[in-house]
Amino acid sequence: MLLKLIYYPNKKLREKSKKVNKINFKIKNIIYNMFKLMYKKKGIGLAAIQIGINKKIFIIDISKNNNKKLIFINPKILKQKGKIFLNEGCLSIPNFFGTIKRYSYIKIMALNLNNNVFISKFINIKSVCVQHEIDHLNGKLFIDFL
Repeated sequence: MLLKLIYYPNKKLREKSKKVNKINFKIKNIIYNMFKLMYKKKGIGLAAIQIGINKKIFIIDISKNNNKKLIFINPKILKQKGKIFLNEGCLSIPNFFGTIKRYSYIKIMALNLNNNVFISKFINIKSVCVQHEIDHLNGKLFIDFL
């Protein structure tokens, strides 16, 4: 499966993503290929909507060696607090960056590839990355906050 990024101002980026009802081979294959594309483009996060797939899926990996893959299916924010200002960019808006105010702490619940619910807490850059990708699932872009 060859995935392609879609770029702003493509209207698809403004769509609200739909819940994943079944984690099957097709969903797992999409996620596998999302990681390949994200690493190729040197990103740290990617939402399915950025490749034109309207599903509540996003991935992140902020490690230097691309060895800390995190997968989130049907994520839900449980708690957020604090504030942090970081310079953000987006694979769908190449070569454009801006400093955005975000929560410094976020707690979310999601499904993993085995259809198991998990709860994770993130701080600082990981928190920002998770919020950025959840925004994508809601049809929002970081430029909306500038």
